[in-house]
Amino acid sequence: MTDKPLLILIAGPYRSGTDGDPRAMAANLARLEAAAGPVFAAGHVPVIGEWIALPVLRSAGAGPTDPLADEVLYPTAERLLAHCDAVLRLPGDSAGADQDVATARRRGLPVYHDVTEIPVLAPRGAA
Repeated sequence: MTDKPLLILIAGPYRSGTDGDPRAMAANLARLEAAAGPVFAAGHVPVIGEWIALPVLRSAGAGPTDPLADEVLYPTAERLLAHCDAVLRLPGDSAGADQDVATARRRGLPVYHDVTEIPVLAPRGAA
């Protein structure tokens, strides 16, 4: 158990394997978001890089298949990892998620591959 909430980056495929199909990317984002509930239930704060990067892209008039995306998606995750305490790596081929894992390991952060591996935060007042 841990005594403070962790900020956990959920990493996995977003654009990978979609050939730019918006529905496939939306399905991938939904899979990432499905892991947010269990992370939160364990007492932690889940975060997904696309939650931050996509509004940045939209504000620049671009989307996830625009050439600008590589200049926003990967750097967003890199900057976000400077604040994260751990990474939850979901299954699936993803160069970006693999990069997130490598960055986390370089920084000495734990990398989990299943939500059941994440320590459960002790409830307040628990002994």
